Amino acid sequence: MKKLSVCILFGGMSPEHEVSLRSAESVLNHIDKEKYNVFPVGITKKGTWILFTGDDYSMLPSGEWEQYEGNRQAAISPVRGQGLLSFEGDCVVRERIDVVFPVLHGENGEDGAIQGLLQLAGIAYVGPHIAASAVSMDKTLTKLVMDQANIPQAAWHLVRSGDLELRMERILDTLEGKFSYPMFVKPAGTGSSVGVSKARDREDLQSALIAAAVYDSKILVEEFIDGREIEVAVMGNDSPVASVCGEIDSGAEFYDYEAKYITDTSTAYVPARIDDMVAEQVRELAVKAYTALGCQGLSRVDFFVTYEGDKVVFNEINTLPGFTSISMYPKLFAASGIPYDQLIDNLLELAVEAAK
Repeated sequence: MKKLSVCILFGGMSPEHEVSLRSAESVLNHIDKEKYNVFPVGITKKGTWILFTGDDYSMLPSGEWEQYEGNRQAAISPVRGQGLLSFEGDCVVRERIDVVFPVLHGENGEDGAIQGLLQLAGIAYVGPHIAASAVSMDKTLTKLVMDQANIPQAAWHLVRSGDLELRMERILDTLEGKFSYPMFVKPAGTGSSVGVSKARDREDLQSALIAAAVYDSKILVEEFIDGREIEVAVMGNDSPVASVCGEIDSGAEFYDYEAKYITDTSTAYVPARIDDMVAEQVRELAVKAYTALGCQGLSRVDFFVTYEGDKVVFNEINTLPGFTSISMYPKLFAASGIPYDQLIDNLLELAVEAAK
């Protein structure tokens, strides 16, 4: 049986570039080189594609990988059958690629853009397809799907960044009429809590709207839910399964970018500190949300469980969740009996299955 040729795509031009580098380091250290021919391809912040020919993956998080002497510029051709192209002087080297694992977070990585390229190229890839990726990436579109699927979620309001300069006071009045403080303000299309703020008063709210507008033309404002932050990993195509529930205690105002990746204030509890019946409800709703959005392969689905009444409230979905050494997605499946190495195998198998 021939080895599958797997391209691990990482980096990208999104604000989550550094997170992607850490995720890719972990994936590359865990993927079985005896089973797969592995081609690590990084995308710089300027958009240059590079075939990384080194084997020291600790170079990724620091950015040193970009300067590795043996690197070649590269591209995945949209022409079917050409696969991965790399360039050596005047020569073009072609490599067959069977599956791409796009370890890319955020813009152009999990919003349907890279999925569209791979679809054109006829190459199998890990994770949801174009429509599910695009809808799941846009938090306001996700909200509409959750409403249609009758999945409980926080009340929300859409603000257009283009309206802020002309109608800021009216927008603030509308939001204060709809929600009590604190409120959460989020760019519609970022992950890893990039651009997310917790507003405690009118001045905070104005600043939060301006900060979110840096990242997206659509801004989501949500009511505050006082509850535990619960995460569930989901995997599968036609018959998805949910992991055990995990819980994040951010140790900060909320689980922001710094709490996730920089500071050590957050604590993960696996399994989550919730009642078994509530945990089962969360897992069922995770699969329901995953299915309603048309996901396949993998996603992490996040909820709140309120401190009063144990009410389960949908928060958001992440179609290409973090795969760092401390990320919840691999941790949750490890706790469910699927270690990291096997998890990668399963995801690659699901990608091939979906492509067929």
